[in-house]
Amino acid sequence: MTDPTTATVTDRNTDPLSAEEATRACAAVLDQVERAVVGKRTELERVLTGVVAGGHVLIEDFPGLGKTLAARSFAQALGLEFKRAQFTPDLLPADLTGSYVYDQGENRFEFRAGPIFAGLLLADEINRTPPKTQSALLEAMQERQVTVEGNTFELPRPFHVLATANPIETEGTYPLPEAQLDRFLLRLSFGYPQPEEEWDVLSRRIARRAEDQKVDTVMDAGMLIKVQQAAEDVFFHPEVGRYAVAITTATRHEARLLVGASPRGSLALMTCARAYALIKGRTFVTPQDVKDLAVGALAHRVTVRPELWMSNVSGASVIKGLLEDVPVPVAFRPED
Repeated sequence: MTDPTTATVTDRNTDPLSAEEATRACAAVLDQVERAVVGKRTELERVLTGVVAGGHVLIEDFPGLGKTLAARSFAQALGLEFKRAQFTPDLLPADLTGSYVYDQGENRFEFRAGPIFAGLLLADEINRTPPKTQSALLEAMQERQVTVEGNTFELPRPFHVLATANPIETEGTYPLPEAQLDRFLLRLSFGYPQPEEEWDVLSRRIARRAEDQKVDTVMDAGMLIKVQQAAEDVFFHPEVGRYAVAITTATRHEARLLVGASPRGSLALMTCARAYALIKGRTFVTPQDVKDLAVGALAHRVTVRPELWMSNVSGASVIKGLLEDVPVPVAFRPED
C-alpha cells in the first residue's frame, strides 16, 4: 500500500520566530496576494487570520468577486501545494478523498490520493454537492485525516481549506447545516469593489497583457507552522477573554435566535483574535480585535428563528446588534 502523504515542511530550521518576524512574514504574504486581489486588504487579513489560527475559512459571496483568485494567490504566496475541487451534484466522496485502483502490472490494489491531499484545498461552491460528499470533506477538516476502506491516511501539515459558497441560484443546492458550518473557523465575504478599485483591476489587466496572475512565494510550509506557533504566544488578557465569552453567551439569551453559539464560538474568537493581533503587529489582543472578528467567527454558529427569515434578520445582523450592547473593557497590555 502506498502512503499518499508527503512532508510539506521544507524549512528544517527549528528555531522559533519572534513576533516581529512573524508579523513581517504575514505582511509580505498580504502584499503579494493584494497584487492579485485589489482593494480588499481588510478581507484578506481576515482570510490570513483563519490560516494563521490553524483553521479553515468559508467565503460566501457572489460570483466574480475574487474568491478563487484569493485562494490560489494565498497558496502561491504561502508556498503550499494548491488543489481545487469543483463541487457538483454528482461529486462522490471518493472523488475528493481518493480510492483504491487495481494495478494489473503489480497485481494489487493501490491507493490513488484525491485532491484533498494538499496544503491548501479550494472547495469551490461547497453548497452544490450532496451532504455525503460535504461530510467527507468536513470530517477531514476536523480530523486532519481520511479513512478509505478501513485504512487511515494522514493529511499534509499544514492543511487548510478555503471553501466558497454562492448565495444565489440556490435551487437544487445543499446548504451546509449549522453543525457542519461550525467546522469553519471563519465565514467571510468580500463584497463589491469601489469604482476606483474596480478600475484598478481593469488597468492592471491592461498593463499585464495576459489573463493569468501570479504572485511571488514569500513563505513555505515550515515558515507557516512557525508563524502559527508565534500566534500561540500572543497575550490574551483574562478581561478580554471574558469579553469574548460575554458576546458568545449573549447569543444564547437573544430572543431572535433559536440556537446560540457554543463554547466553540468563544474558542474561535480567542484563536482568531490572537492571530489577528499578530498580523496587526501586536503581541497582545485588544477588545477591538474581538469586535472586528465577532461577526465572522460567530454569525454562522447561530440559528435565527424561522419566523424571522422573511424579515431580513440574519446571524450577522444579530451579532452586530449584540456588539452594541455588551460592555467593552479597556484595552489591556501584557504588562497590565
